[in-house]
Amino acid sequence: MTTSVLFDAQGPRAKRRNVLYTVVFVAALAALAWWVVSSLAEKNQLDWIKWKPFFTSSLPWQTYIWPGLQNTLKAAFFALIIALPLGALFGIGRLSDHRWVRMPAGVVVEFFRAIPVLILMIAANAMYSEYTTIASDVRPLYAVVTGLVLYNASVLAEIVRAGILSLPQGQTDAAKAIGMRKGQTMRFVLLPQSVTAMLPAIVSQVVVIVKDTALGGAVLTFPELLASVRPMSANYGANTIACFTVIALIFVALNFALTSFASWLEGRLRRGKKSTGAVVGAAPGGGLEITEAPVTKTGDTDQA
Repeated sequence: MTTSVLFDAQGPRAKRRNVLYTVVFVAALAALAWWVVSSLAEKNQLDWIKWKPFFTSSLPWQTYIWPGLQNTLKAAFFALIIALPLGALFGIGRLSDHRWVRMPAGVVVEFFRAIPVLILMIAANAMYSEYTTIASDVRPLYAVVTGLVLYNASVLAEIVRAGILSLPQGQTDAAKAIGMRKGQTMRFVLLPQSVTAMLPAIVSQVVVIVKDTALGGAVLTFPELLASVRPMSANYGANTIACFTVIALIFVALNFALTSFASWLEGRLRRGKKSTGAVVGAAPGGGLEITEAPVTKTGDTDQA
């Protein structure tokens, strides 16, 4: 029997068993697909008249889908640009040597991370309605963004903290050995190296932000993408299944684009780093001078 570096090669019985499992799984999946299609056909949900508006007219796209998509992207964008720096701030705060910084940051992060985002949206909407003069037509947007920021900033704080703690302790020890202060160590040594490790988790949280905007449409009448299904279905022959399918495909395409961009960006960061980190030298007036150390990329040749 041949062996691999990682595991023993499968024997004849194991190969037959895996083939059997594959056949059973494919058959079960085909039966499930047939049941779904036949059930939809019995309810006349596959009739062309229910899908026709999405292929023969631009009206549902211009009237319902495009405005809803704009609101979804707007809420997700504002939530991201606020939650990301806020999460980084609290994540770094949880690593502080000062207890008066570390303890409050930990309490805030754990508190908002434990509360469902829907409750945060409802509470924010009630507070804006009771204590502010924000117009009622834009109040759901403020409430959705507030809820998303409070929850996702706390989650991003944990991502930042875990990313920094995942680095070898030797990085911090080496920075201390050359006289770098804690702030310099964090800014020039730890954060640049942890960004690449944190990127997949950050993008996953961005996808969560985009999807959670639908909670505002379900509860706070925020006119986002999913909320466009109800009026669109009412105006086009009760084609609810068709509307939900189109909206689901848009969400899939949007989130796939985000994850694809993140994969490309992560690969580019890994391949094209222009610096190995910080170079510490003596400043002209005394003390430390920190500069970036350029690195020649693989395959480049020095020019005289």
